[in-house]
Amino acid sequence: MRILVLGAGRMGLGAAFDLARNSEDVEAVTVADIDEGRARAVAETIGSDKVRALRTDVEDTSRVVELMRGHDSVISCVTYFHNLRLARAAIEARANFCDLGGNNAVVDAELALDSEARAAGVRVTPDCGLAPGMVSVLVAHGAERFQNLEEVHIRVGGLPQKPRPPLDYQLVFSVEGLINEYVERARVIREGKLIEVESMTEIESLEFPAPFGRMEAFQTSGGTSTLPETFAGRLRELDYKTIRYPGHCERFKLLIDLGLASSEEVDLDGSRISPRRLLGEMLARHLPADEPDLVFVRVEFKGRMTDGGETTRTLRYDIIDRHDERTGLSAMMRTTAFPASIVARMMARGETSGAGAIPQERSVPPARFVEELAARGIVIKESLGS
Repeated sequence: MRILVLGAGRMGLGAAFDLARNSEDVEAVTVADIDEGRARAVAETIGSDKVRALRTDVEDTSRVVELMRGHDSVISCVTYFHNLRLARAAIEARANFCDLGGNNAVVDAELALDSEARAAGVRVTPDCGLAPGMVSVLVAHGAERFQNLEEVHIRVGGLPQKPRPPLDYQLVFSVEGLINEYVERARVIREGKLIEVESMTEIESLEFPAPFGRMEAFQTSGGTSTLPETFAGRLRELDYKTIRYPGHCERFKLLIDLGLASSEEVDLDGSRISPRRLLGEMLARHLPADEPDLVFVRVEFKGRMTDGGETTRTLRYDIIDRHDERTGLSAMMRTTAFPASIVARMMARGETSGAGAIPQERSVPPARFVEELAARGIVIKESLGS
C-alpha cells in the first residue's frame, strides 16, 4: 500500500517513521510539506528507500487532490484548521483520510461529509492522534467488557521528564493546538446529559508510580471528541482531563484570564495585534522542546462487567510511555503519530467499518488496534477494583 503524510513536523516524522519502519505491508510513503527541506529532512532521518519527500501547499486544493490520487490512505499532520478542506480533497481523490484532529467544530464538519465519503467509497476518520484519538478506541475496547457501563473518566498528559519553570511544560505538539485545548469548552456527560464545561477548571490530584508521584488534571477541550455522542444515553458520567505537573493550570490560566489567549486584535502603537498569536510566538520561543518526554494515559471504567454478576466494578487502563532513545522518537510522537498510522493502514486494508465519515470508536476494531499498539511497545497495564 501507498500512504501520504501531509506535514513534516514532529508528528509527520512519527507517522512516516512508523509506516516505513514498522509496517511491512507499506511499500511507499510520501512526506509532503510546504517546506521541501523539512520534508527531505524527515526522509533522511528515517533512512528508508520507501520514503520520498515533496513540496506541497495544502491550500492548493487541485494539487493536493492530484497528489492524493496516487495513495491508498492520507494522514494529515498539519494544523487542524486545514483538515476539513483536506477531507474534502481526499473524497474527491477517492483516498482514505485520517487526521490528528483537536477541534470539535472541524471534526463535526468532517463527519458531516459521511454521505459524500460513502458515495466515493472511501473512509474519513478524524481525531486519530492521542487524545482525541487513541483514547477513543481504548474506551471502545474497555466498554466491550461491561454489560452495564456507568462511568468513563479519561486522563492524559504529555510532559517533560525533567520539568522546568515557569510552566513545567515543553512543547510536544502544535502551540496553536495547545492554546485551543485550554480556551475552548469541554464536552462531557454529567448525570446522563451532554453538557459543556469551562476548560482549566475542576482540578484534581492523581498519583502515579515512583518516580512520578502526584500530578494534577483539569478540564480541557477536544479530548472526548465524539465519545459523548457515541455513548449518549448509555453513560451517567464521561469526562476528559489533561495531566500536568502540579501548579501548571493555575499559572497558565492567569495568562488566559489576562486576555493573552484572545484572538480579538488590539491596537498597540498603531498596529493591530492578536494577543493569542503573540502568546503562541512567545511560548514557542521560551518553552523547551524536543527534550526527553513521557506520556501518561489513564482510562477508568465503572459499571457491571460481563463476567462480574451484579457487582459494580472499576477497570483501569494505564499507559506510561517514554522518549525512545533508540529511535529518537518522543513519547508524544509515538502515542500520537503511531495511532494515526495504524488507522491509516487499517483503512487501506479495509479492516475498519465500511465507507463513510465515521468516528474511530465506531469504526476501528479495538482488539486489533490494541495489538498494533503493543507491537510498538505501547502497552496497557490493567487493574481491577471494586
